[in-house]
Amino acid sequence: MKNIELPIPHNEAERLAALKRYNILDTLPDTAFDDATKLVSYICGVPIAHISFIDESRQWFKSEVGIGVSEVPREISFCQYTIMDTKMVEIQDTLLNDRFKDDANVTGGFKVRFYAGIPLTTPDGYNIGTLCAIDHVTKELNENQKNALSIVAKHVINQLELTTKNIELNTQKKIAQRAVLAKDSFLANMSHEIRTPLNAIIGFTDLLSQTKLDSTQRDYIDSVQIAGENLLLIINDILDLSKIESGNLNIDAQPFNLKKTLKHVYNLLKVKVPADVEFNLFLDAELPETVIGDQGRLNQILVNLTGNSLKFTQEGEVTVSVKKVDETEDHYSLRFSVKDTGIGIPEDKLNTIFERFTQAEESTTRRFGGTGLGLSIVKQLIELQDSEIHVKSKPGRGSEFFFVLTYKKADHIETENETLQKEDLGKLKILLCEDNALNQKLAKNVIHNFGFELDIAENGQEGIDLLSKNQYDLVLMDLQMPVKDGYQTTEYIRNEMNLNIPIIAMTAHSLVGEQERCYDVGMDAYVPKPFKQAMLLETIKTVLNKDIKHSVKRKVNLSFLDEISGGNPDFKQEMIDLFIQKIPNEVAQLEEAFSTNNTDAVKKLTHNMKSSFDIFMLEDLSNYLSVIEKEANAGEFTTESADRMNILHCGITEVVKILKEL
Repeated sequence: MKNIELPIPHNEAERLAALKRYNILDTLPDTAFDDATKLVSYICGVPIAHISFIDESRQWFKSEVGIGVSEVPREISFCQYTIMDTKMVEIQDTLLNDRFKDDANVTGGFKVRFYAGIPLTTPDGYNIGTLCAIDHVTKELNENQKNALSIVAKHVINQLELTTKNIELNTQKKIAQRAVLAKDSFLANMSHEIRTPLNAIIGFTDLLSQTKLDSTQRDYIDSVQIAGENLLLIINDILDLSKIESGNLNIDAQPFNLKKTLKHVYNLLKVKVPADVEFNLFLDAELPETVIGDQGRLNQILVNLTGNSLKFTQEGEVTVSVKKVDETEDHYSLRFSVKDTGIGIPEDKLNTIFERFTQAEESTTRRFGGTGLGLSIVKQLIELQDSEIHVKSKPGRGSEFFFVLTYKKADHIETENETLQKEDLGKLKILLCEDNALNQKLAKNVIHNFGFELDIAENGQEGIDLLSKNQYDLVLMDLQMPVKDGYQTTEYIRNEMNLNIPIIAMTAHSLVGEQERCYDVGMDAYVPKPFKQAMLLETIKTVLNKDIKHSVKRKVNLSFLDEISGGNPDFKQEMIDLFIQKIPNEVAQLEEAFSTNNTDAVKKLTHNMKSSFDIFMLEDLSNYLSVIEKEANAGEFTTESADRMNILHCGITEVVKILKEL
């Protein structure tokens, strides 16, 4: 053997690269490979069988029967020759083989008398290892045994490919999850930056509308209010995409004046009407005055559809019409139509115009402007209300978009309210923690308009100082402030000062899980900016009521658990019980590891917890885990992850509470 030149494949570098792509070397035992090895031993009736891979210097056994070692030097292996071939190598009697008759593992060692090895060949043609059957006596495999070995060898390669693909898919999934989380965080931050000044614009306009105005001024103020509210809807269009995708957008159900809403849309958009276009609003005589539904979403849908029609119609007419098509004891069914005589839509584009960022013509964006988001959001908003949108169109002759929405009947007719109904809340003294000067001024005017006193703190620490000196009935708490933010300030008020004063969160932020976190640290209510005066006043009334009960903000989706349980209620209950017992403890361990910067423990815990979160379809919380795990892998945590840990804690507390109630 010493004079025999050891075999090296001509494509050795590429072969080694193909082997390393699978990341299989030095991995832990795997049932799938162990089962394959046992199967080979059984089929061929041999005491020794193995699946092995050959790198630069060794033959490493992924799975073996009858060998008892994990690797041997490459130069003493039979398999270094097998990987040079393209088919099975069978040596029925090694003592009759010139190459192996004097081999140490033939004359001693493993006492190999029979050897059958088949190369493990990758889809791109590289022999990275072998599947072998070995015996201490002479033997000859029949055709069925040879075919079985070939099938098992293909199974081994398929298993490697599948594992690699799963790893790649998991990596891509993590990248996608991080991208979604980054997008949501970006949108939330943009929302905060835009809503903060918009809050001041809408708020001061609200205050101005309550002063004495002549008819012209009143008309101007009404137009500014409508424009401000619709600017807010446009901003929300972008945020709605994220919320719809994550299942966090809900349709509201409140009484509203239908005719007033439709006239507002008409009045808002008539200023955009080209000179040669007639703009009409036709309302059915049998149309109800007041219905129960989502006024904001209807407004959003009609502004988008009507705005499009006006944009794409240079002459002729645009008509918005609403007709009652059905009525039951409890509901109205209303058909909404937006029809125009504009440029129309080619027939081959009708199926794609509702896709995101898509318009009927490639030149449309340059010619008419727009992002192509409007119709996609309209379609999804209508579908969220258990309906669907239809379109009829002919190029050069115009288009009609129409849909039917069902609204509940209202028990009362909405009446005009020129002033806020304050009721007698007494002379309340309120503390505002807010660092934005415009919002301070707005809140001061609103609170004084309510007839209450107001003190202002520039940050959370100033708020704590004022609370220690003065008596207040209520705290309005901004979440993002310097020195101490709203969360830290609330925790200090509750835990260090032991005060149970009502605290209302006020924020322009919109991160998933934020409301849960507010309630968890001890706040009593949550008012998003821009706020309406009526909403703020109603919230103040609510928190001053000693019988406050927070409604559940999160819904737990058990559909995947239902699917994997196969209708077995005992299994389903066992999974829920395991989650309740296991996850809060793991979250506590994660918080401890995070606080001590133990990145190894954080990696292990986040990785293990994600599968549990995925079973209960807690996508937002699973995304937070992915980001924290990524930072642990990088060896450094950001300040944002401290917020993620807090939201994670609040979210799990809420989920466990819901599951216990189930």
